[in-house]
Amino acid sequence: MKRMYTVIILLLGFLGIAFFTENGGVTKQRVPKVGVLTLMHHPALDQIYKGFIDELAKEGYHNGKNIKIEYENANGDQSNLKTMANTLANDNPTVLFGITTPASQALANSTSKIPIVLGAVSNPQGAGLVKNNEHPGSNISGVSDLAPVHQQLTLIKQFVPNLKTLGVIYTSNDSSGVTGYHQIVRECKKMHINLKAYSISNSNDLNQVSQQMLSQVDAVIVPTDNTVAGAMQTLVKNADAVNKPVFPASDTMVKQGGVATYSVNQYKLGVMSAKMTVKVIKGKQIGNMPIEYVRHGDPVLNLKQAKKLHLQIPAQFEHEAQTKGEVFK
Repeated sequence: MKRMYTVIILLLGFLGIAFFTENGGVTKQRVPKVGVLTLMHHPALDQIYKGFIDELAKEGYHNGKNIKIEYENANGDQSNLKTMANTLANDNPTVLFGITTPASQALANSTSKIPIVLGAVSNPQGAGLVKNNEHPGSNISGVSDLAPVHQQLTLIKQFVPNLKTLGVIYTSNDSSGVTGYHQIVRECKKMHINLKAYSISNSNDLNQVSQQMLSQVDAVIVPTDNTVAGAMQTLVKNADAVNKPVFPASDTMVKQGGVATYSVNQYKLGVMSAKMTVKVIKGKQIGNMPIEYVRHGDPVLNLKQAKKLHLQIPAQFEHEAQTKGEVFK
């Protein structure tokens, strides 16, 4: 009888092992899955994604090995975002990552349960993505790319000491662009800078509207605006034709022909977003994480462009860019 019990126990043990092996094993952990949605390709957004991937790797997460990353790009067509967001959400990811405000809004509309990390959303609360930037309290938090506008305007006055009228151009249906525009308006009032505003609805408007603007202003400031960034070469071409300087929000836009800026480091935004993503993967509640900010802009100078426009480069800023930031020659 004792021998029979032994056989039964061994048989049950064997069947149990077979069952759990077939069903993936009780100790086998699910490979984390991250769904990434971006509005378009342009250098600034690509740097965010690069920083995100690089930091995940530093944290020990390598795509195709111990994490699965699904990437969707709407290529500038906002009508694609809803479909892509639903596709990512329906694939049961561990966490979603939205690059730009429109992409993040599409993800937020696709799920109220899956954690969503925001990348490069200037004002998450203003965009309706969180209840409060300090206490999101839902399934969403992330990183803001709010620009250091006061620093940027101070810099413009140094480059253009006889500035009479500053132009700002932004996209009227881009939440980040609108947020940046209002930020610039407030700071210009404080600093007694005469500002003229021009808006576009899509990149096709940029050529004509920028030509009109450049005939009426002495210099141009560009907020964090994905549409303008995606067509930066058009703006620079028109500005060069009338020898007017453009001071954009990001380092990548300076590299494309802007003169200078204090830039939120796009790569760093991606790194910060990845760190938050890892916390979510490890089980931390995203609603308890406040929105994070890059507090100080990096000095960025396009030396070639400044000389081309015969601008007097502030010596202190040039030294700062050479030692602490970036100089394009």
